[in-house]
Amino acid sequence: MAELTKRAAIWRVTVDSFWERTRRLLSSHSFRQRMLTTISTIIVSVGSLVILFPVAWMVSTSLKTKFGVYKMPPQWIPPQPQWHNYVDALTFNPFHVFIRNTIFFAGSAMIGELISCSFIAYGFARLRAPIRDLLFVIVLATMMLPSQVTIIPQYILFVKYLRWGDSYKPLIVPAFFGSAYVIFLLRQFYMTLPREMDESAKIDGCNPFGIWWRIILPLSKPALGAVSIMAFMWHWNWFMGPLLYIDSNEKFPLSLGLSMFRAPFAGTPFHWLMAASLVTVLPCVIIFFFTQRYFIQGIVITGVKG
Repeated sequence: MAELTKRAAIWRVTVDSFWERTRRLLSSHSFRQRMLTTISTIIVSVGSLVILFPVAWMVSTSLKTKFGVYKMPPQWIPPQPQWHNYVDALTFNPFHVFIRNTIFFAGSAMIGELISCSFIAYGFARLRAPIRDLLFVIVLATMMLPSQVTIIPQYILFVKYLRWGDSYKPLIVPAFFGSAYVIFLLRQFYMTLPREMDESAKIDGCNPFGIWWRIILPLSKPALGAVSIMAFMWHWNWFMGPLLYIDSNEKFPLSLGLSMFRAPFAGTPFHWLMAASLVTVLPCVIIFFFTQRYFIQGIVITGVKG
């Protein structure tokens, strides 16, 4: 009986010691940090797999034969990769013309948004006017208006009255009149810049335009970089606008060029379509890869009010 009591006491001390060490471990800051890091890594990894799943499917499909696409169960690694699908897809249509057209109109629209939005955001952030805040609220309210609502009025204006059908003007000219979202981002960034610089420039005889051009813009490189990347990618992948206003095949951008692979009766060559889609996505990936530092820095700074 004494032996059992002794063993029970030893076991109780051991359990109490174990729970005390466990409590201290759970309450320690380093352990909580490691757990938080581990959980965050698992969540990010799962999210990355979900996002990369369609990309993996595109790569796999682009290397299959026309009928290998429809095999069930699907083969993720084709036994005989068809690398010539990329050559066939890019020569099936004049993709060099589509790329040139897309670079022209996407680059022009990006420049238009940078110039107009940076100037308008400077007015909302730095200049004083009686109804400045009311106008800014009205500009932000346009973001709540679905784009589908304005499609018909814009089409009538550009095609019927301005005679801009089958041209890039309806795709480029509106960009020179600003975008509510970009104006908001740049205004938030300009609000973080100290106003003492404006006052010093005024003392030196600089007018508001000179302050914007010589002081605000050079200090806004991170925000302008983020805006330029978003604007270029948006117009690079834009489908609805070119579909409405472009009629000639020689003026098609890449978004319409990819739609030419559709063949309702003969069957869509998905292996060529996926190969062409990967080539189309590649420039955006390269641009983001080399400029992600400016993109992330610009997004972070525009959300800080100093």
